[in-house]
Amino acid sequence: MSDSNRQSYSQREKEKTFEQEFLPHIDSMYNFAYRLTFDEDDAKDLVQDTYLKAYRFIQSFEKGTNAKAWLFRILKNSFINDFRKKSKQPAKVDYQEVETFYNSEDVDKSITTDLRIETVQDMIGDEISNALNSLDVDFRTVIILCDLEGFKYDEMAKILDIPIGTVRSRLHRARNLLKERLKEYAQKMGYKN
Repeated sequence: MSDSNRQSYSQREKEKTFEQEFLPHIDSMYNFAYRLTFDEDDAKDLVQDTYLKAYRFIQSFEKGTNAKAWLFRILKNSFINDFRKKSKQPAKVDYQEVETFYNSEDVDKSITTDLRIETVQDMIGDEISNALNSLDVDFRTVIILCDLEGFKYDEMAKILDIPIGTVRSRLHRARNLLKERLKEYAQKMGYKN
C-alpha cells in the first residue's frame, strides 16, 4: 500500500474502529489460530500478536473494507513467519525442567514417559479433526477459511495473497485429500462414495 492509500485516524477513530470492526472477530481468529497451531497457548499468542499488529498498523486498513479478511491475512502471515523461524531452529528441551518434574513428589507414577502411547491416545477422537489436521498447512488453511469460516474465493485470495485460480485448485486438492483420508470412516458411518 502506498502512503497515499493510507488512512489517517484520530486516536478516537482508531479506538472506535478497533472495538467495532476488529474485536467482534476475536473468536473466529482464535479458532483459525488454534487450527493452525494445535496449541491453545500458541493460538492465544498468535491472536494477541495479530491484534497488536492490527492496532499498530491500523492506518493500512481501508475503512469500509472487510476487516475480518484483513485480520485473517495478518494472522496467516504471522503464523507463516513464525513457522519458518521455528523450523530453522533446532528443537530445544529444558532438561532441568524435565528432571525437576520427574523428581518431584507430585509426579503421577501411572503416567508413562512413552510418548507413543500419548500419541495413540490423541488419535482416538474426532476422525474429521484428525484428518483435517493431517493435511499440509496450505491445504488445511483453505479448508478452514472456506468451509469453516465461510470466506468467498476472492476474500481467500486476498488473505492468502494468491490468485483466485490457485485458491480454487488448492481447495479442490484439499477436499480430495480430505475425502480420501475420511473414506474408510465414511464407509463405517454408512456413507457410500
